[in-house]
Amino acid sequence: MTLPDFDEVIDRTGTHCSKWDDMEAGFGVSPAEGGLAMWVADMDFRPPAAVQRAVETAAAHGIYGYPGANPAYQQSICWWMANRHDWTVDPDWILTAAGLVNGTAMAVQAFTQPGDGVIVMSPVYHAFGRIIKANNRNLVELPLAQDEGSYRLDWSRWETMLDGSERMMILCSPHNPGGRVWTAEELRQVADFCVRHDLILISDEIHNDLVMPGHKHHVMAALVPEISDRLITLSAATKTFNIAGAHLGNAIIADADLRLRFKAALMAGGVSPAFIGAEMVTAAYSPEGAAWVDSLVDYLDGNRRLFDEGVNAIPGLRSMPLQATYLSWVDFSGTGMTPAEFTARVERGAKIAANHGKSFGAGGDSFLRFNIATPRARVAQAVQRLQEAFSDLQ
Repeated sequence: MTLPDFDEVIDRTGTHCSKWDDMEAGFGVSPAEGGLAMWVADMDFRPPAAVQRAVETAAAHGIYGYPGANPAYQQSICWWMANRHDWTVDPDWILTAAGLVNGTAMAVQAFTQPGDGVIVMSPVYHAFGRIIKANNRNLVELPLAQDEGSYRLDWSRWETMLDGSERMMILCSPHNPGGRVWTAEELRQVADFCVRHDLILISDEIHNDLVMPGHKHHVMAALVPEISDRLITLSAATKTFNIAGAHLGNAIIADADLRLRFKAALMAGGVSPAFIGAEMVTAAYSPEGAAWVDSLVDYLDGNRRLFDEGVNAIPGLRSMPLQATYLSWVDFSGTGMTPAEFTARVERGAKIAANHGKSFGAGGDSFLRFNIATPRARVAQAVQRLQEAFSDLQ
């Protein structure tokens, strides 16, 4: 296998790419003027060669009809979960959605009713709140506490915040944007909480492969199988292999009743898997894909160290310790600036587009989220620009 060249700078402008082509409209940061796209959570790296070969093989055949049964796709998921996460999955448990945002929406529709409360731990991935509100459910934000600069679960406070209308909790594991890998004990506490309050638990584990050295992701379903009657695991290859455009994700559901209900929601929504996407995932979930991920994580860890060292050297800025994902969550509260003030320095001064913390819900106002899954030279450039933009604080 040829080792990937993550240092290669690939021009993505003009490719209908949200991350780069929509940056100026969203942030006033122009790629034509040297702007850096560090917002949307996709990577500036090509996927494994096996994925490209799968796409080329499909293109060479030249017919793109309706997809049929694809046992190879399901078996590749089972192989990956067994070999990378010590989780034995029955192929019959796997239901496929058009990406995990769609999968989240299907779960909300399948297991709750309008007016029900759906719990998230805030700040958290912004699509959750958007989906909950769009489906006329009540967004219930349980604020994460901070302990030595990292997020922790705040059970004593949360127990007093529920009113009994809650029917579901959505867990982000690993956590986006905070980069936490929840411990086995914390995940058991989440499971106990859901049993105690009779909640369906949606465990979104899309970042499960992007875990920094020294940390271990625990699959909720493998850790606490006794809650299978209330658990839906959402997983996808799209984040791991930078194939988000495939719009493919899976709900893995051991309980037959829950599986039927989720399948009914897919039917009602007219959701079916994408042919090309399934070919890409099947190729990615392989020994070649596993070796690529190992190289990727090592590279991301190097980017993390570079970014954290540079950002944390700026007085008033603090990057939350990144245990997983490639999304650095930077707190600007120490600058004494308003969000508008520090955001202007980042966007207009440093010419960097980063996600605004407010969009992640309660507790996010003082933060920006930076995507460091880009060639290291760009990460170094971003650090230099941030240091210059806040040079008066140093």
